[in-house]
Amino acid sequence: MTASHSKFTLRLATDPADIRAAHRLRYRVFVEELGGTGPLVDREQGLEADRFDPYFDHLVLIDERLPKGDHVVGVYRVLRGEQAQKAGQFYSEDEYDLTVLKSSGRRLLELGRSCVDARYRGGMAMYRLWNGLARYVADHGVEILFGVASFHGTDVRALAEPLSHLRYRHLAPDDIRVRAVEETFQRMDLIAEDQIDRRRAMAQTPALIKAYLRLGGFVGEGAFIDHAFNTTDVCLVLDTARMNEAQREIYTKGRGQ
Repeated sequence: MTASHSKFTLRLATDPADIRAAHRLRYRVFVEELGGTGPLVDREQGLEADRFDPYFDHLVLIDERLPKGDHVVGVYRVLRGEQAQKAGQFYSEDEYDLTVLKSSGRRLLELGRSCVDARYRGGMAMYRLWNGLARYVADHGVEILFGVASFHGTDVRALAEPLSHLRYRHLAPDDIRVRAVEETFQRMDLIAEDQIDRRRAMAQTPALIKAYLRLGGFVGEGAFIDHAFNTTDVCLVLDTARMNEAQREIYTKGRGQ
């Protein structure tokens, strides 16, 4: 799976150099920018990794003009159901009860660690990653995509409006509604629906979450406060069977290029 677009090449990571470059990008974004940490964060080498990396496929966006080692400017980490069995669980299961998805009999794909180098945001980089993801989904017959996405910060009072808006307007249907694990469950309906300024709430919502919503995605019940990564997480679920034609066109545009 390889696609080239002028200066960019999009492909699955094929060697340790690709993975290391992806870890370097993740360090810049999740550690340096967002203040995250973790047991496998290597501050001396500038690498962000975890125990799940060996089981995931890594979809990497490469700027061919950059030297090896710094060549990855975008990454999406993806885990199919059969890969999760080898890992012992999906990554998200530390935060969410995924029973409703795992018992559905449908082909699942977990998405995670999505990030783009700061110099490439607002351009075509995320679009290229979405194109590659659409091809990957088609190649593997994936039916449901899911994964945690984050708000920066752990003060839910500061995030009350966007979290409440997501809960009232974008809660997943029962058959795909995952739920934050009870021990760490954080309510999202923090203010009354009639007190929400929708425009302001959406302005406070990260771009990645808004992208999923435009495609017809939903959020699970409850949030998770991730103190290690300095984030407040929601679980996004996208059922390809529920996408309308307009949403499907956005998602699959350029898939065959």
